[in-house]
Amino acid sequence: EDMNITTPEQWQAERLQGIGASEASAVIGKNPWMSNVDLWRIKTGRKAAEDISDKACVQYGHDAEPLIRGLFALDYKDIYKVEYRGAFDMVRSAQHPFIFATLDGRLTETATGRLGVYEGKTTEILRSMQREKWRTPDGRPRLPDNYYVQVLHQLLATGWEFAVLHAQLKSTWGNEFVATRRTFVIERAEVQADLDFLLEHELRFWEYVQNDHEPPRIIDF
Repeated sequence: EDMNITTPEQWQAERLQGIGASEASAVIGKNPWMSNVDLWRIKTGRKAAEDISDKACVQYGHDAEPLIRGLFALDYKDIYKVEYRGAFDMVRSAQHPFIFATLDGRLTETATGRLGVYEGKTTEILRSMQREKWRTPDGRPRLPDNYYVQVLHQLLATGWEFAVLHAQLKSTWGNEFVATRRTFVIERAEVQADLDFLLEHELRFWEYVQNDHEPPRIIDF
């Protein structure tokens, strides 16, 4: 269900009425910056969400987003049609309206007409620990847990059939700057068990919000 959001004030107000995609990982203890209790305090008005818009990495991501989306559209022009509806393109679940997502883009699969979510990411690899989050123990590319949960939440909000997370990873070694792009495709049919798991926990978390009762803190799920 599309939401008609046109201003930053509307967008901020709507965010307090439910769970956004970037917040979903906190519900199950997979957000490295926010606990489920922190999120509950924000949603019940006990705490203000941190304003991170002036951080250099956030500003870089904001500025790079349209460029990286454009490169993705160019690279995958035979596979997907990419549509961007602006910074306040919010969609929410018709069945569970408190589940919503702000989309970086909408995809239509050319061959089938199926609808999908486009999510863009930029990240700077500063330590080996950060690099490990993007690969499996045997060296294959993988999504960090918090980004995977974010994409699952977007599928819950939209009801669409697939999602693509397109990421630019950059690092600096001495005087050498290195940037690589990776594309991860998540098919709803292949992650249904994880979608069911996340939905169950988001429903439970939102009950805590509605009942104004603090949830048990999750250290790591």
